[in-house]
Amino acid sequence: MGVERSVTGKWWRERANDERLATTIAQRFGVPEIVGRVMAARGIDLDDAESFLSPTLRDLMPDPSTLQDMDKAAARIADAIEAGEGIAVFGDYDVDGATSTALLKRFFRAIGVDVPVHIPDRMKEGYGPNAPALLELQRKGAKLILTVDCGVTAYAPLQ
Repeated sequence: MGVERSVTGKWWRERANDERLATTIAQRFGVPEIVGRVMAARGIDLDDAESFLSPTLRDLMPDPSTLQDMDKAAARIADAIEAGEGIAVFGDYDVDGATSTALLKRFFRAIGVDVPVHIPDRMKEGYGPNAPALLELQRKGAKLILTVDCGVTAYAPLQ
């Protein structure tokens, strides 16, 4: 490619790789030779090349059931939905907390379940679940409160 150094002036060092594999990847999948070389250097073989070049969320994300008690949590949420129990979402103010909250709100709306949402004011309520906010969600009918991206060590307000 004619580029020998990085922006910081360091010499590029190409990993040793299987040139035949690199060429086969490039030809079979219609990618430039440099892409085939990078893939081969990363240890991507012909069996994995298709999913590497055309990734899907299913292939990229781990099985959520491997998280501790995830199946129990999913069953509890399903039971609450089926029973018409009040559900609420308590999120965090940062981007991943707001995104998680929005995704859950959107999911519940799509299945016809209205859920109140609370994202605490960082300056007034601090970080994580707090008793007044949880009591307010409970007052609004929540029997199950889903917390997303919240302080996992904030046990006191949850009791």
